[in-house]
Formats: sequence, C-alpha cells, structure tokens
Amino acid sequence: MIANISQQDTANELLNDYLHTIKSAGFAGETDCSYGTRLINSTDNSIYQNVPQAVIFPKNNKDIQTALQCAAQDPFLSLTFGPRGGGTGTNGQSLTPGIVIDLSRHMREIIEINVEERWVRVQAGVIKDQLNDFLKPYGFFFAPDLSTSNRATVGGMVNTDASGQGSLVYGKTSDHVLGLKTYLVDGTELNTSKIAIEKAKIIAEQDNRIAQIYSQVLESCEPNRDLILSKFPRLNRFLTGYDLENVFNEDLSTFDLSRIITGSEGSLGVVSEAKLNITPIAPYKTLINIKYDSFDSALRNSPFLVEAQATSVETVDSKVLNLAKEDIIWHSVSDLITDVPGIDMHGLNMVEFNGETADEMDDKISELCRKLDVLIANKQAGVIGYQLTNNKEDILKIYAMRKKSVGLLGNTKGKQKPLAFAEDTAVPPENLADFISEFRALLDSHNLQYGMFGHVDAGVLHVRPALDMCDPEQEKLLRTISDQVVALTAKYGGLMWGEHGKGYRSEYGPEFFGEQLFNELRKIKSAFDRDNRLNPGKICTPIESEDSLVSVDDKKRAWFDKRIDIDVRNSYENAMNCNGNGLCFNYDEASPMCPSYKVTKDRRHSPKGRASLIREWLRLQKEANVDVLSVEKQLIHKENDTTWWERYRNSSAKKQGAYDFSHEVKESMDECLACKACTTACPIKVDVPSFRARFLNLYHSKYNRPLKDYLVGNIETMAPILSKFASFVNPIVSSDLVSASIKRMFGYVDTPMLSTPSLQRRVEDKYHYNETLLENMSEQEKLNSVFIVQDPFTSYYEAELVASCVDVVEALGKTPILLPFVPNGKAQHVKGFLKAFSKTANKAAEFLHQLAQHNIPMIGLDASLVMVYRDEYKQFVTDDKLDFSVRLAHEWLKDQDWSKLVLNVEPASQYTLLTHCTETTALPSTSKVWQDIFSQLGLKLVTPNTGCCGMAGTYGHELQNQKNSRTLYEMSWQSHVQAVSPDNLLATGFSCRSQVKRYEKQKPLHPIEFIARAIT
Repeated sequence: MIANISQQDTANELLNDYLHTIKSAGFAGETDCSYGTRLINSTDNSIYQNVPQAVIFPKNNKDIQTALQCAAQDPFLSLTFGPRGGGTGTNGQSLTPGIVIDLSRHMREIIEINVEERWVRVQAGVIKDQLNDFLKPYGFFFAPDLSTSNRATVGGMVNTDASGQGSLVYGKTSDHVLGLKTYLVDGTELNTSKIAIEKAKIIAEQDNRIAQIYSQVLESCEPNRDLILSKFPRLNRFLTGYDLENVFNEDLSTFDLSRIITGSEGSLGVVSEAKLNITPIAPYKTLINIKYDSFDSALRNSPFLVEAQATSVETVDSKVLNLAKEDIIWHSVSDLITDVPGIDMHGLNMVEFNGETADEMDDKISELCRKLDVLIANKQAGVIGYQLTNNKEDILKIYAMRKKSVGLLGNTKGKQKPLAFAEDTAVPPENLADFISEFRALLDSHNLQYGMFGHVDAGVLHVRPALDMCDPEQEKLLRTISDQVVALTAKYGGLMWGEHGKGYRSEYGPEFFGEQLFNELRKIKSAFDRDNRLNPGKICTPIESEDSLVSVDDKKRAWFDKRIDIDVRNSYENAMNCNGNGLCFNYDEASPMCPSYKVTKDRRHSPKGRASLIREWLRLQKEANVDVLSVEKQLIHKENDTTWWERYRNSSAKKQGAYDFSHEVKESMDECLACKACTTACPIKVDVPSFRARFLNLYHSKYNRPLKDYLVGNIETMAPILSKFASFVNPIVSSDLVSASIKRMFGYVDTPMLSTPSLQRRVEDKYHYNETLLENMSEQEKLNSVFIVQDPFTSYYEAELVASCVDVVEALGKTPILLPFVPNGKAQHVKGFLKAFSKTANKAAEFLHQLAQHNIPMIGLDASLVMVYRDEYKQFVTDDKLDFSVRLAHEWLKDQDWSKLVLNVEPASQYTLLTHCTETTALPSTSKVWQDIFSQLGLKLVTPNTGCCGMAGTYGHELQNQKNSRTLYEMSWQSHVQAVSPDNLLATGFSCRSQVKRYEKQKPLHPIEFIARAIT
C-alpha cells in the first residue's frame, strides 16, 4: 500500500501570523502555504530548486503595499520576499526560500494606451504576447522579443532586462521603459522616470526614504563615470544588474532611476507597473532562411549578413533542427525550410528585413540574394542554399519553431539533457565565431554533447551542454564549465550574462565588475534594502551585510530527483523529464495546451505543475520505503491488499481533515481534462494523462472512489445494454426526478441521450461484420473494403454518424464493414482503473490483431478513442499484438477519389470546422486534410484555431467541473460557434459537438455526416 505522507516543512507560527495579519489588513488576493503550491514555485526554467515558505497572489497595487508594510513591522522583520512573474528565468532569478509574491495570476491589466505619444502602461503580470495582441490593432508592438513571449510577463522582462531577436535594432527592455511603479521593502511607493539631473539632485537633498536612494545612486554613478565606461563592455547586450552606466544619458543632463531597477531581479523592490514605449509595426517583412554545410559556416557568415542591414539574424544548429523535425511543429515549416538535395544542412541563419515600404527593403534583399547566389555557385562560405518568404504568417511559423527549439533541446534522448547555466554569453559579434570555436573545443574536451542557437547579430549564442545532474561527477563538471566559460567570455571582451540575467550566477559579479564598482552596487542595494530582505543573494548583498551570494553550487532539482529509485525514474520518465520550460503556461486561449491552467491560472493545474507534484510524491513514497512499481504491479496483475474497511477508514479520516500529500496531488490531477495536448504540444512531451492514470490507480488503492468513477469507467459495458432499451431509458434519464438523482448520487449532469433508432437498425445487415463472409472474400474484395471500428460514444449516442460513415465509404466505391463493438478502455484509463483497462486493452488488441491479417484498412470516428490504440495500448499490450493500425477516418479519406461525388449544396459555399483538441495536437494536419477534401467537393472550409471546448470526454458532465467547463467554452469556442450559421458549422469531436449542443441548443455535424447528407 502507498504511504501516508505527512506535512512537509509546515508553516511556522510567525508565518501563519503574518498571513493572517495581511488578510486582516485588507489583502484581497490569495495566500497559500500548502506544500503543493510552494513546490510549484520552487522551480523555474533553471536547474535549481528552492522551496519557499509561502506564496501570496496580490490582486492590485494596494495588496503589494499592504503585504510589505505589514512585513516592515515587528515581529515580521525576519521574513524575506521574492517577486515572481512567469517563472521562465533560466538562472533561478525568481527562486527564494522566503515568501513568493506572484504577480502573474491577477495583475494582468493593460491600464492605458496613448497612441499619439506612443506609450502603454501595464501591470507587471501582463504577458508579452498578450500585450502585443492588444497593441496590434493600433499598429504597434512592444519590441523586445524572447522565446518565452507567450508566458513571460512584463514584470519579469523588466527585472531581467530581457531581450532577444532583433535587439541590434530594437535594444533591450530597459531601452523601452519610460517609467516604473515600484514598492520598496517597507511598502514605500517609488515612481521613477527620466528627469533632469538637477531635479534628481534636488530630490536627493530631501529628508526621506526616496531621497536616500537618489542620493546613493548619484554618489555611486557620477564620480565613477569614467571607471564605469571603461569597465562595461561596449556591447548591444550591456551589463545589467545594476545598470550604473545608463542611469545618465551621454551628456549627463538626465537621470533615470528606472535604469537601476530594470535588470535588478527583484532585489531592490517589487515592480507593479511599467510605462513602456511602443514601436510601429513595419508593414513589410521578408525572411531569408540561409542554409549551411556546417554550424561554423553559419556563424562565420553572420557579419556578412549584419552588413546587409538586416533587422535581425538568428541561428540554429543541426541538433536543434533535427529535434524540430521530430516535433509536431515541423509540419508548419517543412515547406519553408526544405533540405538541399544531396547536401546535409548543419546550420541555418534566419535573416529578417523590415520596412515601411517594399521599395525600402527591395534593394537590400536583392543585393543579399545576389551575393548568396555567388557564394553558392562558387561553393564558398559554406552556403548551400536559401529560401525567401514575404508571407507574415509563414514568418511567424518559422519563429514559432525557433522559439520552441529552446524547449526541444530538453527532449534530447538519454539521461544527459542540454542545460541552461552558461548559455547566454555575449561577445562582440566580430569575435563570435572564434569564441564559439573555442567554446566548442572546451565542451568537446569534456566529451559533452550540446545544442546551439541564438542571436548572432548581437553576438549572443545560447549554448546548452548536455549533463545528467543526478550524476555527482557531472554536477561537479557544471561548476568547472561555468568557471571556464566566465574566463573565456572575459578573454573575448564579453559577458557571462548577455540575456538571461544573473540569478545563481551572481557569485561571478565581483569578478566582472571589479571590487570598486561591485561595492557601489552593494551601497545601492543598502539604500533600497538595507536588511537584505528582497530576493536575498541575487546580484549583490548590502554593503553592511555578511550574507553570502547564491552560487552555481546551490541545491538543484536533481538533488530531489536522484533520491527516487532509478527504475522508478525511468518508469515515470514522462514526468521526470519536465525541465520547467513552461510552454504549458501559454496565455493564448486558442492554444490547446493547457485548458485546466488557462481556466484556473493555478500552476498546480498545468503539466509542469503536475509533473512537479508527481516527482515529489514519488520521492516521498521512496522516503517512506514504498516500492511504487511493486505496488502498481500487484494492483494491475493481482489484487489490492488493502481491505475495504481500511479504505473506508482512510477515506473517513480524509473527510475529517487528516492530511496526506497524496490529497494535494489528487486535487491537481482532478482538474486535468485528459485532453492529451501536453503529450505532443509540450516540447518535452510531458504526458500527464498517463502518469495521472497511474497515480489514480495507486491513490484509490488506499482511498475509496466516488460513485461517478464507476459510472464513467463502466460506460462501455452499460451503453450496449441500455441502447437496446433506448426508447424506454431516454425519457427516464431525462426526467427531472432522475436527472436530479443522478446529479446528487453521482455528481453527473447533462447525461447524453442514447441514439434512436439504434445503430443496429440504421445499418443494413450486409454491412455488419460476418466472419464467414470475410473468410470467403477474395484478395481483390478485401482491397476494396474498409473496417469501421466502433467506439461507445458515436455508436450508442450518435449512431447517425456511424451510419453516415457507412454511406460515405460506399459512395466512394468501397465496401464498408462495420465491426462488432469491442470496448476500447479509454474511460477506464482516464479514471485510473488500470487493472480493468489492461484486460480491456488486451482483449481488444487480440481482436484487432486477428483482423489485421486480412490487410483491410481500419478507421475510427473519434480521435480520443482512436489515439488510445496508438498510445496507451503500447504500455499494456505486448508488441506482437500491436501489429494493427486504426486510423481516424480522415487519414483514410484523404487518399480517396472524390471526383465522382456530387453534393446537393450551394457551390462555393463556405463552412467552418472546429477540430478536437486531441486531433489538433496529435495530428496537426487534420484541418488541412479536411480543407483539401472539401476543396475537391467544390466547397470552402475555414478552420480557425481553437483551444479546448471544455467537455473533454466526461469532464464537462461532472458536477464539480461545470464552471470551468463553461468558462473554457466561452474562452475559445463560443465566438466561433456564434459567428456562423448552425447549418455551416462542423466539428470533429463527439464531446465538442455535445458541448455546443448543451450551450447553443443545436448540434454541429461531423464533416462525414455533412457529406453523407449532401450526397445526391
């Protein structure tokens, strides 16, 4: 039996008193000291882990001020704080052992825009892409770009002075900050912007908290101006944290304290608002993808490209390209980055030109292409080909691939994973090729693999060496490499941190700044935060403090992970490999991943959150001497050794408030829709539904299941029986009394009605499976036949669709054979009935394995069911029984001849198709296939991007999920549904069609049913 896991590092009396005090003082947001929430906030996109004491979620500026003012009073003066945005930092900037102030959940308001003066004012939790989506209709964008733009917050960008693609032209975040609202550690509000230096000196002479800060910054920066200018490298990616140089303009006439705060990593104050300048969107764009025979060639060719006056030059190596080719994202760019016949492509430079007019760019582009043609003809500079595109959507697709490459590196096979710790070095661009050559030699000397990509125009390249942090020797090697890279960047006149801030690399600060200037940083820290209470250990410590800086040797995630048995780590690889990239926090409501996080904004309800929880749960089970794999094996292949009485007692104790960390994990898993978007959309392929099912199986070996689990888990047993009496069952189930009883007893609502007439009556006998007839069929007859694999939802609740499929197959000149219904097991797997699922899967696999010998194509109608054969069955069925292939109908239909079909509809009519989220992520070509089929039929089909509809199998029928289910529907589907006539709306998912019917009172057709009805 699994162990009961007691509270971990429970909140002490002081902390509880503090949280109670701020709530009493009017703090409107949430406070949370649960282990699950603290655990999720103990990691970011780095290798480090630091479990905080608590997390608070302010809703407004007043909340931030209240929290800090209360903490400035006795007895709370020992508490420390760390502001947090999107948690996308690669160096642990937002990790703290104190109290996390999470600005990302609520503070997402875009407050004000002034188009004439070209600025916008936003709260710190606004996400970069959210801001640009808001600005786009006005013709502007916030220029600093970064690969995590769909989840990184403006506050995080300000605190790390973030930048990325195009920084040579657009600069860093600090170049766009016009003003900041920051709260100091005692709650004092500090508003900063560029002012005349005379005014700054007048402020410094006053007798208050803010005057002390102005006075110290002036004192640190003005007398040391010459030293600062000589010490700081002359780079596009100038030295950050704290920016002593740019607090003044060149002639020392203006002073901007915001430049000190920008890049300070939350160590000086809590930034709550930012006023930002905005840049007009250039109406004309061209991207040239230049292909090389080696990565070195791509690097050495970059100065030549910068000379072409491009807006940006991005590069990726062959490792990144090959990983992208294995990911679903490649389907969107494969025709934009084609292979060169007979030559291997080992490097790629992406060169972008922007202009107000086409003429403005034409000469530059034509001249560059002419030079490239010469290089290719003469086989010079390693250039082997190039492709040019002016289509803005295609350009966005290529950059989406480039952005996702950051996460894709984490999907490298094996235990050694490319890690971010010395990967944002910046050197003068003219030194980059030699620097990287020596960098590669350094890594080669340690026999390490690595991936590379970056911004060659700015001299920044992301180099991620592959290490296994669970190996003590490789952890030591991380320190060695870090030290060597620091020395190497200094040799080439560069920086260790050109883009991603210092964080746990702060220990190298004194070496870069030198003792005199580093002490000035410490004095500034003292003026802002004398007692070292804000993000302590980052950037520097106060001048009077004896506290230490954080170190690259500090505790890492692997410290926790390596305490789990290696066999368990290997078995739960789909959770263990999560590297914190955080793509599952994507704010875009039209993105399928992750619906539960999108609707709750609680990071425990994300793939990263669930992976973190399950890893810690496995570690704590190991500490309790539980062999999880042995328990799991017994539950699936034998019997549960926990008696019903023990489960009853455990469940009763839970109801009475007895703690078990398993309950926190369970709560997170309950919010999962099991849509499986994470299994393909996540660059690491974190597979929540799989480890969720395993956890539920283990959890319910100790705690009783709710009745609704048995109702859902047995749907494939009950539906065939109930369908025989549908005309009797439906009126009863739909009656107010029975509906209310089902709702009360099972927590289940809006039960779908069984099909009348049944599928058996709708489809003629000649189309039903007949083993004798099948055995007597000739090979030619088999070649002309198609097996239709039934699923419980379409067969028993939407029989008209299955009958339509029979009609369409026949209309295409093929012989449809409707197979007998054999349970698939999907519902059992979702609810964690893994013993039952194993039996179901093996029985179904045996049946389909036997049928596969006939070499007749098999097709199914619902993606969520069909994908189980390809995915979950692999974990429970032996390979020799998996030699069958069940395709989704469209995968077979795309190869058929549609020329002879004539539809009785208006020619050139336009229809809208909304696809199932499982299809969208697992089979990204689905929309295009249906568009091609409709085009052959003389019809236009539009396929807008959508997220999850909110139904997801039975999720939307469960009482506890009603609010979230509706919110998800309104978030992504409702506007598309209501924008078209019901007769012109199509949907591929059974659950999606059911959701639309529930809220719109009219059910869209599946494309197959639409075609069947329209056949003349």
